[in-house]
Amino acid sequence: MSRRFQIGGDPTPPTTQDDDVHGGDDPSQPDDVQDKLPCKGDHLNVPSHPYLTKILHKQGDQQVLFADKVLKFTGSGKMKTRILLITDFAMYIVDPETDSLKRRIALAAVEKICLSKLSDNFLAVIIPTEYDLLIASARKSEIVAAFVEATRKASDYELEVVCSNRFEYNAASDLVKEIEFEEVEGGVKTRIIRQ
Repeated sequence: MSRRFQIGGDPTPPTTQDDDVHGGDDPSQPDDVQDKLPCKGDHLNVPSHPYLTKILHKQGDQQVLFADKVLKFTGSGKMKTRILLITDFAMYIVDPETDSLKRRIALAAVEKICLSKLSDNFLAVIIPTEYDLLIASARKSEIVAAFVEATRKASDYELEVVCSNRFEYNAASDLVKEIEFEEVEGGVKTRIIRQ
């Protein structure tokens, strides 16, 4: 389970064993220093970015479960660096260059998460009422865990997580793509095919 913080509040106590990697409790540090360390799950230290806290306050979200930079794939296949925030009620895509909110998706709108069975960094967030979101992150397992935890808390249902080495996603409202994963010597080969 990941650490999280209340927006504008202090971090909750650590709940994992690998806190030494992410700045968890260190008995050699005074308590007031420990309270200022970023939470595991918040890889950006959101409270130190006023534009992010402003976006979250404006929407009324109270708790950040995950925050990090990811690669987002556009409908045309370009990759763009974006900030992914997962809160207790929604996910946000923020442009780090312009500090602007690009997309807010309520957790209730997410139907499922699709990812491969291999050790790649891709995952797709399937949103039937809009176009889907394909992202890449070295922390994909942590992102999926944050989605599952947030959905369970917000709606008392288990978010469907589909593991398959081939799945479709709507790259735009009128554009369906298929992504294929294949294990090859030295890694994973990924192909994105327009349907």
